[in-house]
Amino acid sequence: MVKEKVKKKQAPQLMTIQIAKIKSNIYTSLLKKIAHTKLGRGILIKKLKEKAHTAILEKNKSSLKKVNEKKYQFLLAMFESTKRNVDKGYISHFVVGRVIDTLIKYSFANKELTFDKKEKFKEKYGVLPPTFITFAPSQKCNLQCIGCYASSVANAPTLSFDIVDKVVDEVYNEWGNRFMTITGGEPFMYEDKGKTLFNIYKKYPNMFFLVYTNGTLITKQIARKLAELGNVTPAISLEGWEKETDERRGRGVYKRILESMENLRQAGVLFGVSITSTKKNINTLLDDKFYEFLFEEQGASYMWQFQLMPIGKGNQVKELMITPEQRVKLYKKWASLLEKKQYCIADFWNSGVLSDGCIAFGRHGGYLYIDWNGNIMPCVFVPYSQDNIKDLYRKGQKIANALFSPMFVNGRKWQEEYGLNNKKNPKNWLMPCSIRDHFYNFKHNIFQGKGEDETAEQAIHSEEYEKTLKNFDDELEQLTLPIWKKQYLEKG
Repeated sequence: MVKEKVKKKQAPQLMTIQIAKIKSNIYTSLLKKIAHTKLGRGILIKKLKEKAHTAILEKNKSSLKKVNEKKYQFLLAMFESTKRNVDKGYISHFVVGRVIDTLIKYSFANKELTFDKKEKFKEKYGVLPPTFITFAPSQKCNLQCIGCYASSVANAPTLSFDIVDKVVDEVYNEWGNRFMTITGGEPFMYEDKGKTLFNIYKKYPNMFFLVYTNGTLITKQIARKLAELGNVTPAISLEGWEKETDERRGRGVYKRILESMENLRQAGVLFGVSITSTKKNINTLLDDKFYEFLFEEQGASYMWQFQLMPIGKGNQVKELMITPEQRVKLYKKWASLLEKKQYCIADFWNSGVLSDGCIAFGRHGGYLYIDWNGNIMPCVFVPYSQDNIKDLYRKGQKIANALFSPMFVNGRKWQEEYGLNNKKNPKNWLMPCSIRDHFYNFKHNIFQGKGEDETAEQAIHSEEYEKTLKNFDDELEQLTLPIWKKQYLEKG
């Protein structure tokens, strides 16, 4: 009798999923057809805008109006930046089709397609799974960039391919994830027993991979392989113009990056750029010409901005950290470029409104980070862990078990109190980061476990380090709180 009741309860849900799959296949098939012409792409963008407008601005009444407007602007910029490069022939029709098959199909159009997996996860663990993970299978890198958060080296730890495959399999088949971020080290250097990450990209064709890379290893051959797959987008790191990039990354790196971008354009691969904001490149990042060069001339479809975090090698270069005043200037530049230029740009700190605050600690709508040693951490910029994937697998457990370590639980509790559970009146999401923007609270109320390396251990126990970041946070609050109250909080 019990089994019969369960089956009757599941029947409507299964029927809904089947209908969603049929509708999705029809919808994505039509999208791919109309995307093959310039006129069709215009129609496609119009339809996507309408769908986004309805979902974000009309139906979403649980969040602040101004926050929703920023989310809508970001999606419009994403659509327009991609269309711009397709129209120029920088992104192939095949790659466009694969983007529709992965990102649009599973993330924008029909989230019901993975609803059953997420519900099973919730039934088992009591929470919904993280929306994605950031995974660094190897610390190996062919560059030695000043202030690198990963402290990357050539002869460095690398996870076995069996572990890498098992991690991807879990988040794909048990969490229902269809997006993953790969970082390092340098991902294009990963190799174990003759296997590379291309074996992963090919095995999971319905997963879309964003790969952070220094760009120096993207040859014509590699670009063609990426084009044939269509489910991988490289985010190439640079520091600004040639002088700034070569100064931090090494002589000749800037020219090699431009060559890689040319290889990707010729192959028709969607790509973007990754920028680390420092005092040395702040003027470049406040100049429209730099963005015009990347988006209009080089064919970048998106940009992720990060602000130098004093961890890893960055702990020795705190003088490169931008000031609170410079951060506010970057926020204003981001907001302007998003609205006026429609360049798809997000700043890991200044764009906290896009993600409803901090996305660390494995919350739904957020992520967790697994490094080259198997350490499971709240975030790329929170180099502390209590669990290791290799240890969990040896005990017959899953990545999901790490979600319930004290540090992860403490972090999610702080996120909820900071605004995630009250989106109509959240605290200051212009200071969303649990560690960079609220270091004192992180150290005394969230932190548990051990550091990723010696520098991380030194940082968490250093009074000088705590004082430096607390002073930064106090000054930043004085500057951003008036903006937050005036531009985002609604009266009544």
